[in-house]
Amino acid sequence: MTRKVELLQHTRVYDGFFKLDEALVRHELHDGTMSAELSRLVFERGDSVAVLLYHRAQDAVLLVEQFRYPAHARGEEGWLLEVVAGILEADTPALQVAHRELLEETGYRIERLIPLHTFYVSPGSCTERIHLYLGYLDGGQQVGPGGGLAREHEDIHLVRLSLPEALRMIDAGEIRDAKTIIALQALALRHPRPVEPQP
Repeated sequence: MTRKVELLQHTRVYDGFFKLDEALVRHELHDGTMSAELSRLVFERGDSVAVLLYHRAQDAVLLVEQFRYPAHARGEEGWLLEVVAGILEADTPALQVAHRELLEETGYRIERLIPLHTFYVSPGSCTERIHLYLGYLDGGQQVGPGGGLAREHEDIHLVRLSLPEALRMIDAGEIRDAKTIIALQALALRHPRPVEPQP
């Protein structure tokens, strides 16, 4: 069912590396009538890709750790554990960007990446969607050091964790990045493990 949306006005408020737009819209309500005019700010971020690396035989994941200033600015630990990720460029297929980011950040070349999900990060204000993939480390080869690109001021450290430990770290609030939490939980659903008895 397609519902009606009227774009009454659109203004680019900021046009830098990222974009900020202001829109005046009306949309169809659940009762079929139209809403009042609504002003909405939209952070035009563009889409991204993310890759979770998993070693089946070891039941382990490979994450990357890097400094994130916004987390630091909130008064929290600025170094976050994340899945490999990068911004999707115009006219470059998501899978191609995923393979490139994987090589740059971890040094791994993996022939086949399995699509898991495409999801919005914060649809109330941001256009960004993340295309999430799963790569099996036991089907790949480390051909470079990883660590990111110096010209992009990346300082990336590789962290290998057992999947149970990574899931425990989500529960403990030690893994706080949304795409990484989604990726790890999706992996746990794909590769279920025996339920431990409760004490």
